[in-house]
Amino acid sequence: MKIRIGIAGYGNLGRGVECAVGQNPDMELVGIFSRRNPADVKTLTGVPVCHIDEIENYKNAIDVLILCGGSATDLPVQTPALAKFFNVIDSFDTHAKIPEHFAKVDEASKASGNVAIISVGWDPGMFSLNRLYAQAILPEGKDYTFWGKGVSQGHSDAIRRIAGVKNAKQYTIPVPEALAAVRSGENPELSVRQKHTRECFVVAEEGADLAKIEQEIKTMPNYFADYDTTVHFISEEELMRDHSGIPHGGFVIRCGKTGLQGEHKHIIEYSLKLDSNPEFTSSVLVAYARAAYRMKQEGQSGCKTVLDVAPGYLSAKPAEELRSTLL
Repeated sequence: MKIRIGIAGYGNLGRGVECAVGQNPDMELVGIFSRRNPADVKTLTGVPVCHIDEIENYKNAIDVLILCGGSATDLPVQTPALAKFFNVIDSFDTHAKIPEHFAKVDEASKASGNVAIISVGWDPGMFSLNRLYAQAILPEGKDYTFWGKGVSQGHSDAIRRIAGVKNAKQYTIPVPEALAAVRSGENPELSVRQKHTRECFVVAEEGADLAKIEQEIKTMPNYFADYDTTVHFISEEELMRDHSGIPHGGFVIRCGKTGLQGEHKHIIEYSLKLDSNPEFTSSVLVAYARAAYRMKQEGQSGCKTVLDVAPGYLSAKPAEELRSTLL
């Protein structure tokens, strides 16, 4: 019997989940739920589309609902609301608000007897796991996380909101010297500016004040003011030709010491190089949907994060095969 999956929200992430479910033979996609008029939504695989207001009618037809909305306004409301009816997975990535989000989802999912796994993706998600493993193994040490080179969708959107900007893409780029210093085991103290640079490719409206736009970008608090930022003004054709993808990635590195005097140095490094940020995130969500289904089958309930899920729950392979092939 296949795990029946539903998707709530049909943007880049929702389309990624649609594709990822097709790569997992133990799953089937039951339906996509959108706030848009279903007649206007064209899916990649022809799966049925329903309005999100009808979702409660599918309570017994879906084993796990994967939520593909945004962290700013969608998931804080949708995840606890839908956990009352379904086992749910989300990719909530506002790090500072995860404890608050967890508490609300935990209350809702425990009351309904469902399993909810939140903040699933690569950071938070896979990077979080690797930080935990590295800290546990090397308690005397220091963590470093570098993001990029890759497109920051939130920062790109912030640029697009500036008056006179027609379109934009922003790349986060690790500083090579900082990365090299960490990999050498120097344990450097690095400021925000020393770790990453930001590179912006901007299509301006005709007649816009380019100097003013550049100044607004470079001084924008919480986004660019603390970084060395380069702004390039290009045509719409150049943006579509050279910057239409959504690549990303990064590195989690821990430098630690062992021995009575800390005389032996060790470096743990985990890296990702992603052609498509949303498609990779979607693939992680789908793996954790399998885990949620299995945990519910065992009688578990409540909210979980990737830190609470045993690795074996993620794989479609039986435990016996994992022990014989991976250990």
